Amino acid sequence: MRDAEDQKDMLKDLEQYIRFLKERLFFEPESAVLHYNLGVAYLRKGLREEARSEFQQAVQCDPNLAEAYVNIGGIYLQEGNLEKCVEYNQKALDKNPNLAMAYNNLAFVYLRQEKFPEAIEACEKAIALVPNLLQAHHNLGLAYFYTGNYEKAAGAFKKALETNPQFAAACYHLALTYHKLNKKDKARDYLERAKSLGYPVENLEL
Repeated sequence: MRDAEDQKDMLKDLEQYIRFLKERLFFEPESAVLHYNLGVAYLRKGLREEARSEFQQAVQCDPNLAEAYVNIGGIYLQEGNLEKCVEYNQKALDKNPNLAMAYNNLAFVYLRQEKFPEAIEACEKAIALVPNLLQAHHNLGLAYFYTGNYEKAAGAFKKALETNPQFAAACYHLALTYHKLNKKDKARDYLERAKSLGYPVENLEL
């Protein structure tokens, strides 16, 4: 009950924040920062089209606002438009080569395209910038797993779990990796952890 009330309060605060930003934009329509912040607020509400529009207006106001390109690329990734995702994240990196999330978004795409060396390179760049970037460690583990480098895959998944021990997907993929390494007990332990965290592994036996 408390969680539902907290979520309701958060949404109410978010609506008030959106109203505030819209009022500010009425007086400062050329403010890239206001458009960007409004885009982030819309994303938090799950309003992708509205968010994309605000991020696009942000880069029209300030073409060097690299984070806006990253968020546009992230929206395209959510929609499954991999080419547009790559395009916008590359634009972001052209503006600022130190954006870990841009490299992480590219790694997602390269994994889906089975471009594993490119995925590994993108993950390593993301981790070099933000060492505790959970998803980058997980993506790195997947890239190593799919190329048969199971020792390195295990190391990457364990790094992800050091950042968040409750990350069910990393538990599951670490279980698969230990299975490949013929470490059956560890494989079963991590499979049970994944199950206890709600990961859908009912039909898998190690």
